[in-house]
Amino acid sequence: MDISNKKEPLILFLGDIALLIVSLWLALIIRYFEFPTQKLFVGHLIPFSILFAVWVFVFFVAGLYEKHTLLLKHKLPAIILKTQLTNSIIAIVFFYLIPYFTITPKTNLFIYILVSFVLILAWRMFILSSFGFKKKEKAVLIGSGKEMRELENEVNNNPRYNLRFVSAVDLDRVSETDFKEEILDIIYAEEIFTIVIDLKHEKVEPILPHLYNLIFSKVEFIDKYKVYEEIFDKVPLSLLGYNWFLENASSSPKIMYDLFKRFMDIWVSIILGVLSLAIYPFVYVAIKLDDGGPMFFKQDRLGRNNKIVRILKFRSMSLGEDPEVTKVGRFLRKSRLDEIPQLWNVLKGDLSLIGPRPEVPDLVRVYEKEIPYYDVRHLLKPGLSGWAQIYHDEHPHHSADVSETKNKLAYDLYYLKNRSIFLDLKIALRTLQILLSRKGS
Repeated sequence: MDISNKKEPLILFLGDIALLIVSLWLALIIRYFEFPTQKLFVGHLIPFSILFAVWVFVFFVAGLYEKHTLLLKHKLPAIILKTQLTNSIIAIVFFYLIPYFTITPKTNLFIYILVSFVLILAWRMFILSSFGFKKKEKAVLIGSGKEMRELENEVNNNPRYNLRFVSAVDLDRVSETDFKEEILDIIYAEEIFTIVIDLKHEKVEPILPHLYNLIFSKVEFIDKYKVYEEIFDKVPLSLLGYNWFLENASSSPKIMYDLFKRFMDIWVSIILGVLSLAIYPFVYVAIKLDDGGPMFFKQDRLGRNNKIVRILKFRSMSLGEDPEVTKVGRFLRKSRLDEIPQLWNVLKGDLSLIGPRPEVPDLVRVYEKEIPYYDVRHLLKPGLSGWAQIYHDEHPHHSADVSETKNKLAYDLYYLKNRSIFLDLKIALRTLQILLSRKGS
């Protein structure tokens, strides 16, 4: 069975379009204190329809058509507010540049933005959970560890899923006798027809005969790791073993994908590189006025197949025995402008536009000792932006952090397994949104 509704993005899209239209109608009622005439409504709807297409694209870039996990739901009000502010600026520019539509944006747009923000927020926070989703089916979760608890919390506290775990069995704490007497009783008493289970756990072997008998009661078994990856878009680290890497981490090239990716790397780096030349004089002057030091900074990173690559950045640290981030450097890092010279590395082929971020060799040596299979991420060419950069908010900067790097590795391995043109495009658009919002450092 499907844990989540595969039609959710379509439902979100259709709901957004409907609410954008309804918001316009309500805004006109509030503005003129009467139901709008057909002429008035159509007169507004025609130009606004052009904007709707642009606004939905902004929603997509902002990540509003991704899975509504608990984490995303927590961030929804802020994300929707930012996107609506962006959309209002786009609308004002649109109407002023095209006076043909003869709509004064100040009052109407202000009302419209408020109405649409309230409706879309309510739609995504409260209405969506009961729109087009099946009744939750009872299920049992069998596994162990932190990832099992994450899965239980996400599924049971988020209405978007079609399951509810009535029991979570920790294989590290249950014996064969306990399982037979207690868990099987729950399965039969609660009329459970779905079991999400870690079949790779070493302690699952003794209970397999009892599980086998359940298939005759039409019980469906689902791999816990597939569910985890589908929900969280990262690989569960407890799954990792030689067999996983032999199956999913082959370094054999995907010829058409690799050719297209290199083609895009060359042309995008050329275009962006030429356009970015306009800011070089300003960065040069700012750095010289700040501390008089050199404009560029070169640093060794570990690239594909453990090859050392020297990346180029605008210098953001002071020189000397005890370097600190400069005033100009703080701005360059916050705006990500310090990364622009790395377009030269992309053109040379040392980096790609999309891929796991290259790490400092000294930190790699630490992580390879502390984190099993860490070196597998070096099968891919590193990139300016990657899956971990857009979804892992707590990734470490400039110092060793084994715990967070493990989490980052889970995202890198997901990209290694699922890399495709579509996934690269998604990362590129989300990176654009992050850059425009100046999120991160």
